[in-house]
Amino acid sequence: MRSVTVWDLPVRLFHWLLVAAVGASWASGELGWMRVHFLSGYFILSLLLFRLAWGFIGSRSARFSDFLKGLAAALEHLRELRSSGTHPRPVLGHNPLGGWMVAALLLVLAVQAGSGLFTSDDILVDGPLVAHAGSAVVKLLSTVHRLAFDLILAMVAVHVAVIAGYLLLRRENLVRPMLTGRKIVPDSITVDPPGQAGLLPAALIAALAVALVATLVMVA
Repeated sequence: MRSVTVWDLPVRLFHWLLVAAVGASWASGELGWMRVHFLSGYFILSLLLFRLAWGFIGSRSARFSDFLKGLAAALEHLRELRSSGTHPRPVLGHNPLGGWMVAALLLVLAVQAGSGLFTSDDILVDGPLVAHAGSAVVKLLSTVHRLAFDLILAMVAVHVAVIAGYLLLRRENLVRPMLTGRKIVPDSITVDPPGQAGLLPAALIAALAVALVATLVMVA
């Protein structure tokens, strides 16, 4: 067995910061801490903007082109998983099914955070862009914001269940690489370690994402 670098530091920071921010959004919403709720929402938007950009110019395993494969690839991976006599071909980054799950989760999170900008309870709490939308739009997006989180919870539950399934049934730990950045692969398998992008571009993109969200909120 040997250790191969898979995930760069920016991707790993994004992943765990997003987990913390979504948890903070849920807790603050349940407790009625709306200032914290809005701040965590702005932070999630900044993270998503960063990930969108990093998906095009980041390290190879972080790029959408590396893990968003076609339907045929996803079905083939599913067939391999269901076959007891074969093992899926090793994938350093996201496998074809996992890649689409990640994309779907990012999309739903973007809808959730974006709709929060237009959300109003018609009493005390208004999102920063409520004044720029009609009442019908505000009502619709407020409903979307309330309902989308249930979908997020369901998707997270599936995500966790799949990770547990890979560990228990395939003896493949998907969490450790997201912590350490490295994955253990057999010596008998030939793999091409993905190239790693620098930290300076990541820092600049992160700063720009934060600035864009802050500008949007303050100008509104």
